Amino acid sequence: MTTGTAYLLVAIAGTECALPRRAVREILPLPRLWRPPGAPGALAGFLNLAGSAVPVLDLAVLFGLGRPVSAQAALYRHLVLLHGEEPLALLVDRVADFVRVDQAHIRPVADEATLNGCVSAAIRLGERLVHGLAIDRILLAEERDRLAARTRDAQARLAEWAA
Repeated sequence: MTTGTAYLLVAIAGTECALPRRAVREILPLPRLWRPPGAPGALAGFLNLAGSAVPVLDLAVLFGLGRPVSAQAALYRHLVLLHGEEPLALLVDRVADFVRVDQAHIRPVADEATLNGCVSAAIRLGERLVHGLAIDRILLAEERDRLAARTRDAQARLAEWAA
């Protein structure tokens, strides 16, 4: 039996990051999203998932790594649907792999070293260092509140069109 902490490796604008496996509900190919007018740049849009409005955050834009993505590259982007009370999906350039990492290869990163402490660990994978993301700290509290309000509006819009 393999021990260690499980992570999902993703690419975000050329930066390799790791998401805790326990936070990941599902990996989806990039579907058509709808984006309300005036939405902040990091909000790629909403996914209609069985009648539920799921906000999709573009991590490259959110982290200030954003760059134009060619139409061909966009075909290979993925959504990482997260577990949690509030629906949320993360848009990444690609999902690479699931890995288990021995605790000896995981070093904590101080909260003050990154914005809102969103990078919680430096993970050594062979010769590479990967940023371990803290899902609950990707957004600031004010951003979470505003996203929740936009999600309620999107859900109301979906409900208006329900049969």
